[in-house]
Amino acid sequence: MGEIVYDLRKKIQNMHLELNELINPVQDMPQLITSANLLRSNEYLTKITQKQSELLSAYANYSESLEQILATLFDIQNDLKNILKQQSELMSNGESADISSKIKPTKPSVRSKKTIKK
Repeated sequence: MGEIVYDLRKKIQNMHLELNELINPVQDMPQLITSANLLRSNEYLTKITQKQSELLSAYANYSESLEQILATLFDIQNDLKNILKQQSELMSNGESADISSKIKPTKPSVRSKKTIKK
C-alpha cells in the first residue's frame, strides 16, 4: 500500500513538472497566417488540458489510496482499543479473584458432634 502511494506521489510530481513546462503560452509567429497560429494555440491548449486531466486522475487515485490507508488505520485503532478493553477487564477480573482468595473465609459454626452408637 505504501509503495502505491509513493508511486502515485511521484507521478503527480512529474505531471506538475510537465504541466509547468507547458504553462508558457505559445507565441504567435508573425510569418504564419492567423489560422496556423490558431491551430498552434489549439494544440497547446489541448496538451495542457490533457496534462491537467491526467493530474486530476492521479490525484483521485492518490486520495483513494490514502483513504484506504486511513480506513485500515482506523480499523487497527479500533482493534487495539478492543484488545486493551479486554485486557483491562481480564486484569480487573484477575485482581478480584486474587482479592477473594486473600480474604479468610469465615469459620462455620461449631456443632456438637453426636456419637452414633451401633
